[in-house]
Amino acid sequence: MSVYLIGILVGFLIFVLIGVLLSKRISNVEDYYISGRNAPTILITGSLVASFLSSVTFMGEAGFSYQGYPIIQLILVIFNASGYVLGVFFFGKYLRRSKALTVPEYFGKRFNSNNIRKAAGITTILGISAYIVAVTQGGALLFSSISGFPYSVSLIIIWGAYTVFTFLSGAKGVLVNDTLMFFIFFLATIVAFPFIMSATGGWPSAIIDASTLQSKPNLLDWHGITGENATLGTPFEALSWAIILGLVWGTVVSVSPWQTSRYLMAKNEHVVIRSGIVATISIFTIYLFLHLSMAAVNIINPNINPTENAFIWAAINIMPTWLGIIVLLGIMSAILSSCSTFLQLIGNSVSHDIFIHKERNSKAVLKFSRFVMLVSSIGIAAITFWQPPAVMWIGYFAATLFAASWGPVAFASVFSKSVNKTAAFWSIIVGFLGVLLGELIQQFGLTLPIYLHPVIIGVISSVLVLIIGTKMGTVTEEEKLFQEKIHEIPEDLLNSKEMTITQKYPNYLIISGIAVIIITFVFYYTPLHLL
Repeated sequence: MSVYLIGILVGFLIFVLIGVLLSKRISNVEDYYISGRNAPTILITGSLVASFLSSVTFMGEAGFSYQGYPIIQLILVIFNASGYVLGVFFFGKYLRRSKALTVPEYFGKRFNSNNIRKAAGITTILGISAYIVAVTQGGALLFSSISGFPYSVSLIIIWGAYTVFTFLSGAKGVLVNDTLMFFIFFLATIVAFPFIMSATGGWPSAIIDASTLQSKPNLLDWHGITGENATLGTPFEALSWAIILGLVWGTVVSVSPWQTSRYLMAKNEHVVIRSGIVATISIFTIYLFLHLSMAAVNIINPNINPTENAFIWAAINIMPTWLGIIVLLGIMSAILSSCSTFLQLIGNSVSHDIFIHKERNSKAVLKFSRFVMLVSSIGIAAITFWQPPAVMWIGYFAATLFAASWGPVAFASVFSKSVNKTAAFWSIIVGFLGVLLGELIQQFGLTLPIYLHPVIIGVISSVLVLIIGTKMGTVTEEEKLFQEKIHEIPEDLLNSKEMTITQKYPNYLIISGIAVIIITFVFYYTPLHLL
């Protein structure tokens, strides 16, 4: 048994043990769903980042950068990381004020409609099921490559690991494990960077050599590898892809259930604001070091296949063993953290938003929630066995579903006084179907131009239906009162001591932005202009 496999298995045991220990502190549904609504900034931040980063990031996107698009990925992250700050101030803090247990419940309460709650719950289940399939596949591929076990056996092991602690401890276990995993993969990404750069010639040689590789011309150009047979075609198509997908991911970060549900667990609104800002800084930092590292790996080996194994190959073949173990455990941690969050949300939506219980805190409801969690997990495992691996693209598809179906309604629910239940219901449905229609068109062999990306079809359809429905329907007194209620400023937000601390966080964001610009200028721009 390799030391890499031992390191990962030890990590598994620790995560499961945490779940077992925290399960003893679960006494009601509120503990199981939202961790008692008392989580501090560090836990909310850790869970936000850990549930966002997964095999899609450390395998799919890392492989895409290795393939020839590191700078395009960094352009994309400008938009998607900004979604944390925008999401906090334009949706997240209002969501927390609703005191809902799930995001679909918020929509149901906002529009006084169980039909909208169920529609949001169904889209949650379908969209996140697609995402968890992609992430679980990434975990199985990684575990299989390290252990030598067959893919099917590896899939069962990965599924079993995240199912156990999520089933037992719910939100409490997810928050604590997410935060521990966040520290592991954050450390792995940052520490790996100087080792990869050193192994590939050191700075500035590594950047210069990567930019002049004959096998991958234009690797470090802003648009990446373009041309007739390139994945992203022309520079214009590459930039359009980065902006469109960046805006999609920014919307996903702002409103998706696996991100915004973390705010429901926060101790107060100050925690919501602080965690959103720290998550933004963390994402910028991780992506910057990850994608520049992956470009440099080409200097040593430009023929890694599949490209999704680029970071894994670097961990085993470039880094010292101790760091390789941390990196592989970090990648696996990102995978498990996302899977546990997704599984929790699927189980919660099935048990709480599809089967709506009037009694929220009975032992029977808690038992039923755990049962549904287990059944949902078995269903996910069955789908994952059937679906061939496609880590990055399935994840991107799942994200577009939420950007189109939830984005317009989420922001309108907070700021529009004229949006009504009919408009919201059909906007969610039509946005979801619009993305599916665009994807089906492409599956039948018709290539759509970048400006007709399926998510654009979905968003336009959703917005049009929202506008038409708003003009045709009427707003009930219940809808009006609930919207006014979520705009009431909570007393804990006015605490002067807490406010003094929170006001420092925008400064941290500005300082980190300046640091990212300096690092990019020194490590990327300057070497290229030495040519």
